[in-house]
Amino acid sequence: MPQTLAPVTDLAARGYARPEVLVSTQWVADHRNDPKVRLLESNEDVLLYETGHIPGAVKIDWVADLNDPLIRDYVDRSRFERLLRAEGINQDTTVVFYGDKNNWWATYAFWVFKLFGVENLCVMDGGRLRWVDEDRPLETAVPTVAAGNITVQDRDDARIRSFRDQVTAHVQAKKALVDVRSPEEYRGERLHMPEYPNEGALRGGHIPGAKSIPWGRAINPDTHTFRPASELRTIYEQENGLKADQDVIAYCRIGERSSHTWFALTYLLGFKQVRNYDGSWTEWGNTVRAAIEKP
Repeated sequence: MPQTLAPVTDLAARGYARPEVLVSTQWVADHRNDPKVRLLESNEDVLLYETGHIPGAVKIDWVADLNDPLIRDYVDRSRFERLLRAEGINQDTTVVFYGDKNNWWATYAFWVFKLFGVENLCVMDGGRLRWVDEDRPLETAVPTVAAGNITVQDRDDARIRSFRDQVTAHVQAKKALVDVRSPEEYRGERLHMPEYPNEGALRGGHIPGAKSIPWGRAINPDTHTFRPASELRTIYEQENGLKADQDVIAYCRIGERSSHTWFALTYLLGFKQVRNYDGSWTEWGNTVRAAIEKP
């Protein structure tokens, strides 16, 4: 391991509400050959897995695997169950997600799995970037896995997912709303992150009443790992007035960055009712007569 690599604080010492949902890179290295553990790589770059991945990991393609090919929605129960069985997941398998971009697509896959009631889910803290920084092995060989036997529930869109009409009611009730996009997107100066093509919506700005808390603030940029709970509470509670007993909706552009904030609020800080609006700005910013604010 390089001498200049920033050290990572032990997970047990960070004060998380649900520390069991995170595992370290060392834990993953120790369990790579554990038959009851399945590593799933979920990236924004859907071709990155083929260039090299953690040995034994299988790929989740957020476009081809999780989204319905015709309508803008997620796959149904039967297709999702077939996917998980093809990935070698059993009822008692511990599934560990990791990916690029400081795990925002890993937490997106985690969130989709939770829509179907899947248990025993974890995220590898630090993601692919930390694994590579630690000079741990990657391989290009795609593992062959035996078919799993997991049974999943029908998708439950009520508990942790929000739709546009619900967001509208949320705004009218002046409930907590978090815009996790970049400040430029929040201010309406851009329709996408600064380093991406400026596209995706006809109008810029933010949903009325939303607080700007970019998703990446939850991450220590030196280690790519989640900040300890004390720092997260400073960001979300002290600086922005959120409370763990509030009804909170998070959104971004298509729901992936906001799934990261949903994960941090729900599992690391123990917020009781957080939903992800996956329609996000791609839907809101294209909706006729939808209310928009700019600073």
